[in-house]
Amino acid sequence: MSTTAPAPTRALSASRTTATAARVLRQLRHDPRTIALMLLVPCLMLFLLRYVFDGSARTFDDIGASLLGIFPLITMFLVTSIATLRERTSGTLERLLAMPLGKGDLIAGYALAFGALAIVQSALATGLAVWFLGLDVTGSPWLLLLIALLDALLGTALGLFVSAFAASEFQAVQFMPAVIFPQLLLCGLFAPRDTMHPVLETISDALPMSYAVDGMNQVLQHTDMTTALVRDTLIVAGCALLVLGLGAATLKRRTA
Repeated sequence: MSTTAPAPTRALSASRTTATAARVLRQLRHDPRTIALMLLVPCLMLFLLRYVFDGSARTFDDIGASLLGIFPLITMFLVTSIATLRERTSGTLERLLAMPLGKGDLIAGYALAFGALAIVQSALATGLAVWFLGLDVTGSPWLLLLIALLDALLGTALGLFVSAFAASEFQAVQFMPAVIFPQLLLCGLFAPRDTMHPVLETISDALPMSYAVDGMNQVLQHTDMTTALVRDTLIVAGCALLVLGLGAATLKRRTA
């Protein structure tokens, strides 16, 4: 009885990764609706939020920084999960993996391409909030931009990961209530985490969005980089790398 030998593991290649990223960016260039969703929707949400609280600028200052991290995470999660699933259902992913292209190259290429868009997205949202909408930030706006970028990259990593478990674009969207909404409720945006029930506080301590919000609030309240800010930043970055690794491990060639 003959068996099929497993495909050899390919080492991560910078050239294959950048080629994958360039291909993804070329495809996105012809999809203006997706680009608008990624770049403009977070800015639009911040703009609307600022004028919803037009009579209370303090309220916008209190939650604006947190949402500056949350909105990019959500939009990158949604777009990345659907785009990756579309590659698999169309058969493109199977053809790519039949070439000298490893799963690590593919995931890293997607992360690089969407990460480039995340830089633009985070810069637009941060610039709008700080210099146009008047978000009062005690710390450096550049630190705010750094955390917003890490949050967007975390959303990209989560989107790549959950796309392996969806069989259709509709199912990919359904993962948002399961993956994003619990983090949104427990991240400290609606109530301080230390006032929650101990069980919920413990769960929130294990969710990366909690540290994204904490990091934003650290920049909002402190002039210098604090130990807590360094910790929060490293946790968000570490979670993004961990989820990207899981995404490479669970990536499927095609949808069954």
